[in-house]
Amino acid sequence: MNDEERKIIIDKVSEYHQKESGEYQRVPISTMHRWLTYAMLIPVVVVLVLIGVFFFAAFLTLLLVAVVVIGIRFWWLRRNFESTMHQPDDLNDFKRQTESDRAVVIEDAQIIEETEVHSGKQKK
Repeated sequence: MNDEERKIIIDKVSEYHQKESGEYQRVPISTMHRWLTYAMLIPVVVVLVLIGVFFFAAFLTLLLVAVVVIGIRFWWLRRNFESTMHQPDDLNDFKRQTESDRAVVIEDAQIIEETEVHSGKQKK
């Protein structure tokens, strides 16, 4: 293959043509090719935008779930902290609280009959 054939092949592949003066000139692209390129790129861009919206929505959903879980955890820790802060400091207060917790209050009970039972045998 001689140099002229290589020049022709390179010249056809390249978008730029060299003028006689040595400057490069861009090869004009037909209007039909340009519109076909745009027509093929429009569906590609639309699909990429839809995929981007889907992944963005999925990311926001995961972020929202993480924020809710962390918020519930902080609420739970705060609630436990406040309950430990409200516990009595005195031993007397603690004693009174445990005694009142032990007392059983029966509100709806009725005493039907009170009897005393004596044993028949007496010890000497």
